[in-house]
Amino acid sequence: MTKSYKKRALAPSYVSPNQLVLEGFETPFERKLNKKNRWVVLAQLIPWDEICNVYLKQVGVSDTGRPPLNPRIVLGSLIIKHICNFSDQETVEHISENVYMQYFIGYTSFSDSIPFDSSLFVEFRKRLGVEKMNLINEKIVEIKTKLENTKDEDKSSNDSEPPDQTSEPPKKGRVIFDATACPQDIAYPTDLDLLSEARKKSEQIIDILYNPLLHDAKPRTYRKIARKEYLHTAQKKNKNRKEIRRAVRAQLGYLRRNIDSIHQLLDKYEIIPLNRRYYKYFLVIQTLYQQQKYMYDSNTHKVEDRIVSIHQPHIRPIVRGKAQAKTEFGSKIHVSIIDGISFLDELSWNTFNEGSHMMDYVEKFRKRFGCYPREVLADQIYCTRENRAKLKDLGIKLIAKPLGRPTAVQIHVSPGERNPIEGKFGQAKTGYGLNRIKARLKQTSESWIASIFLVLNLVKLAGVVLHCLLFLYWKGFSVKNVFYSITHINDNICNQFFLQDNYQFLAKL
Repeated sequence: MTKSYKKRALAPSYVSPNQLVLEGFETPFERKLNKKNRWVVLAQLIPWDEICNVYLKQVGVSDTGRPPLNPRIVLGSLIIKHICNFSDQETVEHISENVYMQYFIGYTSFSDSIPFDSSLFVEFRKRLGVEKMNLINEKIVEIKTKLENTKDEDKSSNDSEPPDQTSEPPKKGRVIFDATACPQDIAYPTDLDLLSEARKKSEQIIDILYNPLLHDAKPRTYRKIARKEYLHTAQKKNKNRKEIRRAVRAQLGYLRRNIDSIHQLLDKYEIIPLNRRYYKYFLVIQTLYQQQKYMYDSNTHKVEDRIVSIHQPHIRPIVRGKAQAKTEFGSKIHVSIIDGISFLDELSWNTFNEGSHMMDYVEKFRKRFGCYPREVLADQIYCTRENRAKLKDLGIKLIAKPLGRPTAVQIHVSPGERNPIEGKFGQAKTGYGLNRIKARLKQTSESWIASIFLVLNLVKLAGVVLHCLLFLYWKGFSVKNVFYSITHINDNICNQFFLQDNYQFLAKL
């Protein structure tokens, strides 16, 4: 018998039927929670009172009906969902199984039931739109500013003259601008596939509208023949242009016939009997047919407001020119980074030139902070002559490549200066699911995107809180009083950081 075999023979049997006996399985629930757990640390560092107050002001509380959920449960569940990149169903299941997640969302004791039905996430996203999420982000910025001002009080105590209140406030900080696309979770759209989906949906509408008491005979749809012709081309590994065009023409004919049949069936009704969902499908497939017919007749692949999904007609193609994906299908966002905090300046389902909106983003900076930025760091698309002239008139320094022939020794942008915003996009897409938005509605998709940036800012705020605590502790301040006055949470958290090595999780983030 070999040495490795002896080890396997002496090891306990993990496939024993006795493992299924729950009475014999020891659990650690009799012990106290581990203070070093990441959810415990993060829960103590998030200013729940301020964030929940913003939520209640924007959403409101109804006097009738069932009492609403605690705002901390709602916001905490959204944070857990995006930090772990879970689906809606997985989020509520993990919360019901994890005692630390329940502590994070404000539970006083462990419960093995789900906090709410997973379908309520859709309602949360409907209520928390982009504007409401941005207001919560603004509150995070206020808290971060208080922390930094507390840290800078010692440095500014020797100032001899107070600032002039009548003059323009001095320019402060550096802002980094950039835009990116947020792809939706849809199949890659092709003309043939879209027409086939629209044809199948039109057949369902015909089945709903047909009533033997009102109509003489049910219109013929040729659905089996149409599907057979579609599969004959779609299942080919290599399809030439002539075969695709022939298949598209056939699907256009079947779809046009079905649309005409639907109109004939509707003529017998006084009121359209379709519900909201199918009536929307009917409008979408008519628009899709017109677009596809125009592109087929003109032998082109471009049309204004092109529909790429009949289930999500608000999605538009965003041409990015990247090597891995020249065109992405979803929304386009513009983000500003100020001291590590992300601001969602613009979200549009149609492509836009972010360079032409640059001064609007500068004005949004002034609205948030009460002053213009001292420096603006942007790539080449923003650096038009018009934008350069406007920034020069405002006294804002543009850190970018200058116009004209470059000099041999002068370097205007150091390598890696734009890394913060590129890294923020990478963190949001790889870690929090910004590269695959799974919400289906337009409003819920926008809230999904805003929630991701909210989570990024909350994690950043937790790191700033820890950094300021360490600074104040080094300067000899009463850390407990300062931290409690800023965040309004339990002052025992100070001992948690300085008596134990408890900030490794934040260092990783």
